[in-house]
Amino acid sequence: MSLTGGNRNDVTQLLPLLAKVPSVAGLVGRPRRRPDVVLGDRGYDHDKYRRLVWALGIKPVIARRGVAHGSGLGAHRWVVERTIAWLHGFRRLRVRWERRDDIHEAFLGLATCLITHRHVQRLC
Repeated sequence: MSLTGGNRNDVTQLLPLLAKVPSVAGLVGRPRRRPDVVLGDRGYDHDKYRRLVWALGIKPVIARRGVAHGSGLGAHRWVVERTIAWLHGFRRLRVRWERRDDIHEAFLGLATCLITHRHVQRLC
């Protein structure tokens, strides 16, 4: 995945993100290269991107703009929002101060390791 500027629209990185999804191992046979479904909020509601995701063989489940809430995506989106909140628990990641991408990504990796370590400690 590539690191982009802070004022970029998320939907512009949807297709590069889907292209970088690694193979899913574990089942017998050829490993899957892409997900079955992509969940997205109203920021991804654009017919152009829906068509491009369908062309990849992935079903887009994207909330529509102007439609009342209740699409059911909130339960899945909560996992992402919670994870971002955990990362914001590290002051260095709340606001990006590093000019170099590799240093910022190193801090992201370190924070992910620490979060995982804390959760594994609770299980043991």
